Order: sequence, then structure tokens, then C-alpha cells
Amino acid sequence: MTENDLNDLKRTYKNIKPDIIERLKLFRENFSKMDNNDIFAELSFCTLTPQSKAKSCWKCIESIRDSRMLYEGCADELRNSIKGVRFHNNKSAYIVHNRDFVFKMDFKKFIIENSHDIINLRKWLVDNIKGYSYKEAGHFLRNIGLGSEIAILDRHILKNLVLFGVIDEIPKSLNEKKYLETEAKMSSFSKRIKIPMDHLDILLWYKQTGEIFK
Repeated sequence: MTENDLNDLKRTYKNIKPDIIERLKLFRENFSKMDNNDIFAELSFCTLTPQSKAKSCWKCIESIRDSRMLYEGCADELRNSIKGVRFHNNKSAYIVHNRDFVFKMDFKKFIIENSHDIINLRKWLVDNIKGYSYKEAGHFLRNIGLGSEIAILDRHILKNLVLFGVIDEIPKSLNEKKYLETEAKMSSFSKRIKIPMDHLDILLWYKQTGEIFK
């Protein structure tokens, strides 16, 4: 990392900070209006995203949500409707499994009741939601306005953490121990450059893609 790299990052942050604040505010406001169906759609979106383009995944979710297939379709029907997403065979089965699980509870109420402890709520998601690792769990929590202190370590973020000298190399795999170690390093970097973690996540995504998305 050079001083110019860091200065460029800070300049970009200054330019888009109002947009980041607005997007995070929107996530929080949207969650207050969501019902359990909406929350499950967001949960399923994050199920689709590993190694797939976020915009394509969201288009799939919108399509199967509007047709009710997300809530009523079997795994085979879902599989045929999300073919543009990588690993669609596994992910369609995950969606059906997760649907059967979360609709046995008042999922929104459960999230609200446990929102005081995001670290344990994230761990619960990793342990109970099929297809979820720490990255997907963090992504889901951020998208419902609850991810201010956690990292979403996708390839865009990891690439930039290497660039800025936060980590030495992109890990070959991210087990729980490695994920939490890398997250702690990103948190320290966030504090050092005075950019909040959830802002930094969106900023680094923007740096790679040129846009702010879910």
C-alpha cells in the first residue's frame, strides 16, 4: 500500500459517504417494514450470492418471489428458475430446507429479540441456515440494517485488504478461525483510518464495482 492508495480511498469515501449513509439507513428502514416473507427473500438472496453476481441473484429472487415459487415451489421448480446462478442445484435445495425451517418460527421476532448480540446471532445463522458461512450471514445482517460491526469478506473485500496491507494474501479458504482473524484485522484497519466497518465494506465494494448495491 502506498500513501496515494490510502489518500485515494479517503477521497472516494468523502465523495460517496452521503450515499453510503443513505443506503445503510434504507436497510434499517426497510427491515422495519418487512414481514417474514420479505425477510426470507433477503435470506434467500444471500444464499444465492456465493460465486455469483449479486445483481443476477437479486433478479432471480424478484422473479421467484413475485411468482410465489420462492414460498411454494419445490426444489426442482426452483432449480429450473435460478439456472443463471452458479451451483443452482445445491442452492435450490438450500432454499427449500431454509424455508421449512424458518417458517416454523416468527423469524422477524426472533431476529429482533436477538439483535442486541449480533455476534451470536450471526453464529446462529451459520449453524442453522443451510448454505450460510460467516460471509453470507454477515451479508444478510447488513442488508437488514444489523451489520455495523461485522465484515462481509467476499473476494472484492479480500482483494482490497491485501492491497492496503491489512492481510498478506487472499486466504485459500475461510474457516471460522481464519474468518474471525481476518475480520479483526479489518476492524483494526477501520479504526485506524476512521471509516466505520459497514461504511468500509460498501466503500471497498464500490471501489471494485463502481456502484453501491445490496
